[in-house]
Amino acid sequence: MAAARRERSFFLGLLPLPERRAVAEALRTETVGGLLLLAAAVAALIWANTPWRDTYEQIRDHRFGIPALGLQLSVGHWTAEGLLTVFFLVAGIELKRELVVGELRSPATAALPVVAAICGMAVPAAIYLCTAAAGGGSLAGWAVPMATDIAFALAVLAVLSSHLPAAVRAFLLTLAIADDLGAILIIAVFFTSDLNFAALGGAAAGLVLMWALQHRRVRGWWWYVPPGVTVWALTYNGGVHATVAGVAVGFVLRTTREKDETSSPGERTSHLLRPVSAAVAVPLFALFAAGVGISATALGEVFTRPEPLGVVLGLVVGKAVGIFAGTYLAARFTRARLNPDLTWADIFAVAVLAGIGFTVALLIGVLAFPDPAAAEQIKTAVLTGSVAAAVIAALLIRRRNSIYRRLYEEETRDEDGDNIPDVYQQPGDRSGTGGTGE
Repeated sequence: MAAARRERSFFLGLLPLPERRAVAEALRTETVGGLLLLAAAVAALIWANTPWRDTYEQIRDHRFGIPALGLQLSVGHWTAEGLLTVFFLVAGIELKRELVVGELRSPATAALPVVAAICGMAVPAAIYLCTAAAGGGSLAGWAVPMATDIAFALAVLAVLSSHLPAAVRAFLLTLAIADDLGAILIIAVFFTSDLNFAALGGAAAGLVLMWALQHRRVRGWWWYVPPGVTVWALTYNGGVHATVAGVAVGFVLRTTREKDETSSPGERTSHLLRPVSAAVAVPLFALFAAGVGISATALGEVFTRPEPLGVVLGLVVGKAVGIFAGTYLAARFTRARLNPDLTWADIFAVAVLAGIGFTVALLIGVLAFPDPAAAEQIKTAVLTGSVAAAVIAALLIRRRNSIYRRLYEEETRDEDGDNIPDVYQQPGDRSGTGGTGE
């Protein structure tokens, strides 16, 4: 028993069947959502660089809502503060699931993705701070290059890979979940306005009410939507970014099943809202956040001004170095280690791919730089850095995919057509038992 306890834990080894299904469902949905996100971002860029740019800006800046409740927002703010809350609600549920019953519930298995995520946030922030300080720029954007866009990254991985081990996708997903938790904490702690403690107290009361409802086994979405919307509105009016309300609600929902349940409240909510998040909330946010004017002058400023240059270097260099180094350190100095199906070349490719920091990076950029002109430069930098990371990662992933494809072809080759791969047969053997004949 003592020897078994001393034995290292495999990270992303054979998962229980419910966990495997949960990971597979998340991968499928986020991949599709990433493709929709890509389409929305491209549409926004095209629209913002055509003669109809004024129409785009008028729609994005059109304000509507309920002024008496402090909810008179522009379309762009409704997507960032409202619709994106659905994305963070689903992320909150996934985070809690991983912490309670998933890969992050045990220190041994959580060490690798958590350390990798922390290093993958700290190194980009440090690179930004050094670049901005050296150029005499603003240090306010230190958090912009810290976040990984899981939907975008999985979409790129899905398009380019067909033979990579499933553990590569699962590693990226688990890493991004830990990364999301860090980004959420950063938004909650560093990007808040003057706090209204009465409103925040009301939001906390709403969370307690939702917890009590599910504790008493109250089912039916109509019981939860009103307090959920109230928590969101009070959080916004309390001075905290409204997306934090989505995470808070996600953490309140129970993710473990009781004896007579086929699914937990968290599972049911995630199942219902994940398609809305992937197909509606995130693409609409991208549509009204990624519409920046692209010109030779704007691109030139990305590489000549310290703030946008720090963002680009943080995403392209900082993410790759931070995640790869963090993974190595965790595997070297903790009880966790990689699944044997993964190689360090796979990890480096994933680390580069994690430099795609679209959704949350754009959100933090707007929060860090309220000035529209500065925000446009940061948006251009986020897009430039994300595209650069995607291109470099694409080259690495295609190479890894070709290697795994050759291995797959060798393992499945059946030149004699007997439905037994040749690798299992010695020359002259037709039994499929490796020549034993038994």
